[in-house]
Amino acid sequence: MIISPSLLSADFGILKQELEELSLAGADWLHLDIMDGHFVPNITFGPDQVKNIAKYTALPLDVHLMLEKPSEYIEKFAQSNPYMIAVHHESNDDIHKCLEMIRSLNIKAGITIKPKTDTAVLEQYIDKIDMIMIMSVEPGFGGQSFMEGSVERIQQVHKMIRGRNIHLQVDGGITDQTAKAAIKAGADVLVAGSYIFKGDKAQNIQKLRATAAQTE
Repeated sequence: MIISPSLLSADFGILKQELEELSLAGADWLHLDIMDGHFVPNITFGPDQVKNIAKYTALPLDVHLMLEKPSEYIEKFAQSNPYMIAVHHESNDDIHKCLEMIRSLNIKAGITIKPKTDTAVLEQYIDKIDMIMIMSVEPGFGGQSFMEGSVERIQQVHKMIRGRNIHLQVDGGITDQTAKAAIKAGADVLVAGSYIFKGDKAQNIQKLRATAAQTE
């Protein structure tokens, strides 16, 4: 089980300390939500901020582009040498081209869909991706609750990718309780924000690992 804390929930006044604590707490990846204020109604990090984050952590960066035109920014975010870059099916762009661009830069490519998008749209990307991300909340803000119907969507995607070397990531409303349902349905990467950052990070990550161990 891979645990990818969402930096959207961090205290940016003490960001370096937060990054150090996540490493010590046993995080596997670091999830960065990139928002442009158009695709979703919020604005977060730009390429320069991600470069600075990369300076202060050895954790693999898991970059989630919530952008209208991801193709215009992929090369800029690639300069931070992330492990993964994921783009949205719903973006107003040539998504096949985006995925090919990501892989051409020797970065793992991910595709993600919003909660109301039919999982069947993912079939067309299956040979161009290393990860599928299921959003279990509406993208744009942290601290939301796990949406009803998400488990069934995870199950559908799990069947779709069976036998392939593709990660199945779930992002949104993850707690030790919802993690159990997500893992049972087939998830192998959990993005958790407020659950990890509210309280002791190491204890909260350990709770997620314990849940995974009991469920897998």
